[in-house]
Amino acid sequence: MTGRTVVITGASSGIGFEAARQLARQGATVVPVGPSKESSAAIAAELGVGPLAADYTRLAEVRSLAGQLLERCPTIDVLAHNAGAMVPERRITEDGHETSLQINYLAPFLLQSLLHERLSASRTHTVITSSLAHWSGRIRLDDFSFDRRRYSTSAAYSDSKLADLLFTREIARRTPQTGITATAFHPGVVNSSIGTGAAGINHLIYNTRLGGMLMIDNKEGAAPLVHLATVADPHSVNGQYFNRMKADSRTSKQSRSPELAQRLWTRTETMLGLSTNR
Repeated sequence: MTGRTVVITGASSGIGFEAARQLARQGATVVPVGPSKESSAAIAAELGVGPLAADYTRLAEVRSLAGQLLERCPTIDVLAHNAGAMVPERRITEDGHETSLQINYLAPFLLQSLLHERLSASRTHTVITSSLAHWSGRIRLDDFSFDRRRYSTSAAYSDSKLADLLFTREIARRTPQTGITATAFHPGVVNSSIGTGAAGINHLIYNTRLGGMLMIDNKEGAAPLVHLATVADPHSVNGQYFNRMKADSRTSKQSRSPELAQRLWTRTETMLGLSTNR
């Protein structure tokens, strides 16, 4: 990875932190991004770089992050959209979107769009952290923010991770025009901070001693991200979904719909006020 630049969001903790550490050891120039400069300070200090931050509940900060990345990174060889959250109750951001959707999907989509020209010129491989939870997701283009549906933490999280998988596949469909490739992956059920504050079954998984015994550690969870960031030929995994370390063609029916992926992309651009259809 010597000479290659890797940008990782959600790098202040969990699998992002571990992946940043491992990729730097392989020689990559790693640019870690966290939700705040304070949270990013530890990994940035370890890597010897200045911390970058964006609170994904504020899209203005995502736009600022894009500008900073364009200044810092003449090329971006790998962009890992890894930032994510489970939100225990329905909250609408200052931008008018349900919080899980904005953090897990809309903010990465916006960052990808704002960096598009740089990513295209770099022939970037995009690695997106999705989840096995996408199986229970349902994309409702007319009700993203649960205005009419009953909200639950698991439903909002699953919907956002399904959106991430469709996002991945639409990037891959556009590769011949853009040069940008993309792969999504499920890291496993990782003993990280993502489930802090989760309710219901997610609370039992992420915040109890029994749940902790069933989870994998951050090093194991980071393994697929590191693998996909270092794959010799990104085209060989373009558009694929990995369940841990293996490509898995068994994904949900909605996730396999090219038409839905295109409609979601167009709808997302409208939601974010993006004027181009890249």
